[in-house]
Amino acid sequence: MNRMTNKRVRRARRKQGIRKEIFGMPDRPRLSVFRSLNHVYAQIIDDLTGKTVASASTRDKGFTEAGAKMSEAIAVGKLVASRAKEKGVSKVVFDRNGYLYHGRIKALADGAREGGLQF
Repeated sequence: MNRMTNKRVRRARRKQGIRKEIFGMPDRPRLSVFRSLNHVYAQIIDDLTGKTVASASTRDKGFTEAGAKMSEAIAVGKLVASRAKEKGVSKVVFDRNGYLYHGRIKALADGAREGGLQF
C-alpha cells in the first residue's frame, strides 16, 4: 500500500469510529467538516430526515475572505454559524469527519463558536 492509500484508509477507520457515536437530531444537528487541499466545507445536517440545514464553504459565491487557509477556515465557521442561526439552530454536534482536531478543523470549530454555535 502506498503512503496516500494508507493515509486514506486510516482516515476512513477514524471516521467510522466517530460516526458510530455521533448522530444529528432535529434539536441538535451534526456539524460535518470536510477539507480538501485548497478548500474547507461545513454542513449542518439533520440525520433523522437526511437534510442539510445550512452549509458554507470557501467556494461559496458570498464568500469574500481571501488569504491564509486558517483565516478562511475561521470565516467559514462564522458563516455557517450565522446561516444556522437564521434557520433557528444554536446547538450542534461536531463531526470532525476523521480529521485530527488541529489546524483548519480546529480553526473552523473556533469560528463556529465565535459565531454563536454551542458544541
